[in-house]
Amino acid sequence: MFAFLSSACKPIARIATVTATAVALSGCEPVALGTGGGGPSINTEAAVPVALLVPAGSPDGGAILARSLENAARLAIADLDGVKIDLRVYDTAGQPGAAAQVATRAVDEGAKIIIGPVFAQAANAAGVAVAARGVNLLTLSNNTSIAGGNVFVLGNTFQNTADRLVGYARRQGKSNIFVVHGRSTAEEHGRDAIVSAIRSNGVKLAGVASFELSQQGVSQAIPGIASEAKATGADSVFMTSGTAGALSFLVDGLSGAGLPGSEAQYIGLQRLDIPSSALSLKGIQGSWFALPDPNLSARFESRYQQAYGDRPHPIAGLAYDGIAAVGALAATGKSDALTTRALTQGSGFVGVNGIFRLKSDGTNQRGMAVAQIQNNQVVVIDPAPRSFGGAGF
Repeated sequence: MFAFLSSACKPIARIATVTATAVALSGCEPVALGTGGGGPSINTEAAVPVALLVPAGSPDGGAILARSLENAARLAIADLDGVKIDLRVYDTAGQPGAAAQVATRAVDEGAKIIIGPVFAQAANAAGVAVAARGVNLLTLSNNTSIAGGNVFVLGNTFQNTADRLVGYARRQGKSNIFVVHGRSTAEEHGRDAIVSAIRSNGVKLAGVASFELSQQGVSQAIPGIASEAKATGADSVFMTSGTAGALSFLVDGLSGAGLPGSEAQYIGLQRLDIPSSALSLKGIQGSWFALPDPNLSARFESRYQQAYGDRPHPIAGLAYDGIAAVGALAATGKSDALTTRALTQGSGFVGVNGIFRLKSDGTNQRGMAVAQIQNNQVVVIDPAPRSFGGAGF
């Protein structure tokens, strides 16, 4: 089922909040592996030892998340053709200190690559702990501040989403984008990603406005935001807030202040279809957002449910993707299959949510679809790309 991506490849809940993995910043940086291959040598005749670091002992659903991640990884292993994976699961309890300890133990016990942890601080600590050992780590976080050296981020990033949506907007003739964000670390990271995407796609930044993250703060800021956006002639308003936060107040307020989505295209950085009840919000009708290939995502959910009798956690597919990459690389039969150079080969991989590839700076690129809310339904208006190059990249 897994292979390197090429032009011939045919890939088979409540949203995790932005702050869940995006804002856990750390004061230390992963150690670079140098300019060489960056990674261990593997025995091509034996099963590849892979460590999966999960937050089983952490509160607030850690055990459920850990079980879902392990299930997804084992489902991926079962799908491998001609490649054997020796999966070893370690509990980080969601804590940086424990993550560093179990990462070290995993490598002592023979792990050639690490998948996980989930939380950014734990992933950073684990990466630092094993960097000098020449072992790469594929974290399930989406926090790019910890990416680099031996740490690669598997989670979908703000930059992926912003690049996809701004690129699509440009192709639809939108050339003057106004950015609106809440005053929080997470939403400010989102703002920066959107501004970067605007610049790299050659469109104009109409302006940037912010608001305090409260209902009163949104209400007080809306008149000024609407007035400023209209004065700039903005043809799009790109918002960092999600449906679980300020978005519903924001879009309703902007519409009432004379800047409806029919005049300036509303674009959401976060998923607008989670929870499903958000689809009926009047203000977001017509809005654009990005999501993984829905057909592939549905297929994974169906297979997972059939295998385990339950729905996967929203990020479980990342563990599957980590195994997908390891399996595809190990299938080459090369002893250097898990080096940094191999992990960052340009053709990418096929995962349960579509195509993805790892970049030399530790971040990633993922193929995403663009969707619009139409009559309380999600309608894909630009399908997820099936290869790197062309529309969508």
